[in-house]
Amino acid sequence: MQAFQILDVKGFMGKLLLSSTFDSFLLSEATITTFNVFSIDGHFHNDYFSDLDSEHPKQSLSRWEQVRPFCFSLIKGKYTPLSLKIVFQLSEKNVERLLQQSGISLTPEDIEGLYLNIRYDGTSLSCVTGTSLKLFTLDKTLEYTWDHMVASFLKQKEIPCETL
Repeated sequence: MQAFQILDVKGFMGKLLLSSTFDSFLLSEATITTFNVFSIDGHFHNDYFSDLDSEHPKQSLSRWEQVRPFCFSLIKGKYTPLSLKIVFQLSEKNVERLLQQSGISLTPEDIEGLYLNIRYDGTSLSCVTGTSLKLFTLDKTLEYTWDHMVASFLKQKEIPCETL
């Protein structure tokens, strides 16, 4: 687990809500507190769409790009949210890519999820990584690799931060 303090909250929120920066992530959950608390469960209900609808492939979690406009609509305006919590999960395709590139001997089936937790408390914003496995191991290679990947992602996307 690695925690990052975001130094430019406004810039980060712009990238989060107004650009495709985080669109490759899946949304596990989101809670936005403005004049009410709005909770979003990211689990996708495939049966909402007809079986003939090829535009919506089967998926277990919503992609951030599908939910981002709704989250933005809850936040836009002259008031900043009181708090915000978003839990992203790395897609299975990207988990496979990470395992292949790093040479880690785990399989995608061994991994429950690789998470990026975003928390805003009204003044400060942080991102915290998380790793969940379906099996027990003392090997922390996947965790360290995920932490490094998130740090590289933040740097590549020009998101100023410091490690906590």
